[in-house]
Amino acid sequence: MDWISFYDFKHSVIYVNGRHRDVHYETIARDIRALVPSPGAIVMDYGCGEATSAALVADACRHLTLVEAAPNVRAALRERFAANPKMSVMTPDEAAAQPAGSVDMIVLHSVAQYLTAAELDAMMATFKRLLKPAGTFVLGDIVPPQLASVWAALSLLRFGAANGFFWAAVGGLIRILLSDYFTLKKSHGLSHYDEADMMAKLRAAGFAPKRAAHNIGHNQHRMTFVSTPA
Repeated sequence: MDWISFYDFKHSVIYVNGRHRDVHYETIARDIRALVPSPGAIVMDYGCGEATSAALVADACRHLTLVEAAPNVRAALRERFAANPKMSVMTPDEAAAQPAGSVDMIVLHSVAQYLTAAELDAMMATFKRLLKPAGTFVLGDIVPPQLASVWAALSLLRFGAANGFFWAAVGGLIRILLSDYFTLKKSHGLSHYDEADMMAKLRAAGFAPKRAAHNIGHNQHRMTFVSTPA
């Protein structure tokens, strides 16, 4: 098993219940929507997951492309949004084959931690080619190395308390300790970056970055960076 196959399988480890899943994706969609540069923007959400509220983003732009590597998740996205003419779903290879300079904003949210440093570098090179000269690259949910698991657990509990699934979140934290997640974490690892390291990485990839005041999603101990091609 790798991270893609882990997230392609429906289980109660990723989301503690349906309420958690729906509020999680609605929060992300509203945060991404706030970053859309204009109603005429072409937006790509790369590694979007189930993205159940992605139509909120599509409503704020000209076209939204959802890019997802996990085949079952991708099939569900195509079924869910088939009737929306402002949305399309692609594989990573299909996204990489799009014309250079054709996208106004690319979002990579909660994906970088599952990539090696070299994989992230290669992905950012692809994004730089796809973006228009005045485009925006949004890199969200960057995990700092200090107490990452502790802050993730506390953030989930607070999110659950605020949205009516606190006790389900407690149970979810117990389940994750017994799941394949930690086995994968040991075998494949997670990538962590502090602010200075990620700023340097983005500059090396040819971007002019700044850290956003608010991280996309519920965990404000993680970081979002908004960059333009340098």
